[in-house]
Amino acid sequence: MEGLFSGFTLLQASPAVADAPPGAPTANVWLLGIIALCVLTIPFLLGTLVAGALRMKDISFRLSLVFFVTALSLTPFIYSGVSGEGLLKAIPLGIDLAGGTNLVYQIDVDAAKKDGKNLDINTVEQLVQAIGKRLNPSGAEEITIRRVGRDRIEVIIPGADKDIVEQKKRLITRLGSLEFAILANARDHASIISRANQLPDGTDDLRDDKLLIASWRTVADGKNVGQNANDQTQLRVVKRRNDKGELVDVQQFLVVHETPDKQVTGKLLQDAGYRPDQQGRPAVSFRMTTTGSIRLDALTAKYAPDPVDKFERRLAILLDGKVYSAPNLRDRLSSGGGEITGDFDRKEVDELAGVLNAGALEVPLIPTPVSEFTISPLLGADVQQKGLLAIALSAAAVFIFMAVYYMVSGLVADMCLVLNLIMVVGAMAFIDATFTLPGLAGLVLTIGMAVDANVLIYERFREEIARGASMRLTIQNGFDKALSAIVDGNVTTLITAVILFMIGTDAVKGFAVSLFIGLSASMFAILVFGRICFEIIERKRLVKSLSMMPTIKLSGVDFLGMRVPAILFSVVVIAVGMFALVSRGRDNLDIDFTGGTMVTLEFQKPQQTAVVREKLDAKFPTAISLEELRLNDESATAGTRFRIRTSLIDREQVRGLINESFADPETALTRVQLSFGDITPVTADDSKTIRIRPGTNIDKFTGGHRVPLTFTGPVAEATVAEYLAEQLKKFPGKDAQPRYDSAIGMVLVDGVSADGQPTTGKFTELVARVAPDVTNEDLAEALKALATQLANEPIFDEFNSFTTSVAAETQQNALLAILLSLVAIVVYIWFRFEKLYYGFAAVAALTHDALVVLGSVALGAWLAQTPIGPILGLEDFKINMGFIAAILTIIGYSLNDTIVIFDRIREIRGKNPNVTYDMINLSVNQTMSRTILTATTVLIVVVILYLFGGEGIHTFAYSFIIGTIAGTYSTIFIANPVLYWLVSRQQAKSTPAKVTA
Repeated sequence: MEGLFSGFTLLQASPAVADAPPGAPTANVWLLGIIALCVLTIPFLLGTLVAGALRMKDISFRLSLVFFVTALSLTPFIYSGVSGEGLLKAIPLGIDLAGGTNLVYQIDVDAAKKDGKNLDINTVEQLVQAIGKRLNPSGAEEITIRRVGRDRIEVIIPGADKDIVEQKKRLITRLGSLEFAILANARDHASIISRANQLPDGTDDLRDDKLLIASWRTVADGKNVGQNANDQTQLRVVKRRNDKGELVDVQQFLVVHETPDKQVTGKLLQDAGYRPDQQGRPAVSFRMTTTGSIRLDALTAKYAPDPVDKFERRLAILLDGKVYSAPNLRDRLSSGGGEITGDFDRKEVDELAGVLNAGALEVPLIPTPVSEFTISPLLGADVQQKGLLAIALSAAAVFIFMAVYYMVSGLVADMCLVLNLIMVVGAMAFIDATFTLPGLAGLVLTIGMAVDANVLIYERFREEIARGASMRLTIQNGFDKALSAIVDGNVTTLITAVILFMIGTDAVKGFAVSLFIGLSASMFAILVFGRICFEIIERKRLVKSLSMMPTIKLSGVDFLGMRVPAILFSVVVIAVGMFALVSRGRDNLDIDFTGGTMVTLEFQKPQQTAVVREKLDAKFPTAISLEELRLNDESATAGTRFRIRTSLIDREQVRGLINESFADPETALTRVQLSFGDITPVTADDSKTIRIRPGTNIDKFTGGHRVPLTFTGPVAEATVAEYLAEQLKKFPGKDAQPRYDSAIGMVLVDGVSADGQPTTGKFTELVARVAPDVTNEDLAEALKALATQLANEPIFDEFNSFTTSVAAETQQNALLAILLSLVAIVVYIWFRFEKLYYGFAAVAALTHDALVVLGSVALGAWLAQTPIGPILGLEDFKINMGFIAAILTIIGYSLNDTIVIFDRIREIRGKNPNVTYDMINLSVNQTMSRTILTATTVLIVVVILYLFGGEGIHTFAYSFIIGTIAGTYSTIFIANPVLYWLVSRQQAKSTPAKVTA
């Protein structure tokens, strides 16, 4: 489906890199044509036929439109099913549902300015494309790379294990620049050397005006590039900061740069790849373009050996601005190609060749991600199950409630709800929107909020029936009178959804998309499809009357008269909540608001929360928060998974402190254990069972060794191969060089399926083969070391970190979102009701709701420590972007309820210019049944979400339960009293004062 619909980016943050494999068709053209033809013709034919059969030709177009929208929504699933991809392939899952890693990198703005690069949108998009070519050169991997804001790049790697992620991180941050330049020597560059030696401390570049003529370049880590006898080059040792920010001694050569029109750089590279050098060591072979060949020939001719004394210059090969090698230039290079050597291993050569082929990054990235979110596929699968369970239970509960309470009308509402769900899921699949955990929450919430329009219409039905209207007039007046409240209520919620999408994280964007589509679809479902259903019911006399269960009938209740005690009650509740909030302080905020790290870990044995907390407190220098998690298949007393939060940002430091905390066997963390069998020779016949991979020499394993491996958990073949190669590289050889410098090319690992045949994927049973150069003894030692290494590395289901800069920006975005929502709401209500005081009254109620929910987070976290906490499912709630999503959605929901009352006030007032005390009371009395019914359906949904939706949306569901109650209360006891107070003041000012003689 991605190939067919990825062009639709209606609600996407920015373009994503997901190129199709070269030469591969993006879709079956004939299949696409047939489906398109069916979608464009069959619905309209069917609509015409059904309308004709019912003898209701006036509904033909509307019925055809419903069939068309339904068919269009099902198209992504039909295409995926028919093309053999599977129905679920049409629904791309976020990493919180499928497992994977989300990385956000900051562009190094200072370095970009220093290099004279403009940080505009085109530059950042070129950066996105270059990273995409590095990470996904074939287009076969489902990796997403996109721009976030002005100066950040987001990379999403689904389902990847730690080692693959680390490899991708290296590819992302490597600048990828290549340059051939001459090392300055005293014979040719005496003047330049003199000037370079006089540069201020900390300055490496020598310029004439803005033109770079020479620079001190650092020798790359681990590369043996020194001065040769009599080469007259300039080498110095200075202190510079490494990637970790540490001040260390580095060697620097002085390099002479040609003018831009003569420079030989990676921009002139045609291709690069692996090729052994003359000693059989891994090297990068390259070919230049025609222009590159001409420039390389000119550069090497200019600095060819002296014909008299045979003095040789040295040609530096600079990668990412560092010297990797500097061979003596013994002849001009006119062939347009060559090789780059520099003590590489095979893995480094492959990575470097891939980076060079993809091209240099337009601007550099800061190496450490500003945020990193990782979740294991195991935890993601559990989240999926809980989310789907919540959807199923919520839908069933609402279906039953509507059918029982509204009878026939309720069944129509249920059909509208089914259409609504089809449209929401279909639309999200059609635009290739990612389904995230908050997105599932939005889908569940849509179920509850979608019936609000039905309730508004049905309660109007009830009023018309009470007046003795005919069924036709009941239907007509019910829809007409409810229309303005439906549109106004949904538009205000859509405003909050748009703002959420603009400022939210990737997961919150999923919620905003599902909420936006869901509310839009719900209006279409009831106003178009629902009305068609009622017209058919009435004109075909399928029922005699629209019977409903009795409702609460209120008349004469003086709600405004209760305003003083109600406001005092609200003041007390808000004051208690604010006191708890202030007392809790920084502990209220989650790591995406404060900066820090969140880790989900798993124990081998069930643990008590108090014991886990005690051990962590003993090792961590700062306070930590702790919560217990359970997967669906775990018993209530399992207690093997916990989530901790800490203000520490260094991931390796956090990892080390956790390992120290649980070194005791009784509290050991789950680790992958390795055992291996006998080591036996690899024969020629054995080699035939190895799958042929590009670049793999099958014959070189004959005469080597093979060994069966067994892991206690599934692992990838590539991961095992890399781990084993790393162990082999640790054996010392001659001249302090690794004995197996090219170890990655000497190891081949195959997973074995249940029938013993090689297969693909992740496995617990594998077979490792090594080349004959690896001795039996070294292989055995490497396997033992690998087993020890794995035993010391615990499994972390989640590992997320946010820097303080990102946290501060998240806080700003959250406040901005709330303020923008309130301003937009005031403006919209002012426009619709033509009086500004309606907007201020609504905002007063919304502010009340926000403060109540804000205080409830602190109170809930405090109650979680009491005996009542576990009974109510309370936990150490935190304010995060999910909570902000809840606040904004509550604002939309509460406002919807308020608008219904304001709309009724407008209707009752008619042409009367004044709003009176009695008008407001009458409006509240008349709409009370709708208020209670809507609150009931929403509460059904969010309570189910709270109980069964999983820990990832627990704070969201809890906040929404409190918000639903607070919003219903404030609609009656806050918005209306404030409206009356503002109206009274306005009307008093507009009344002319009496003049006495």
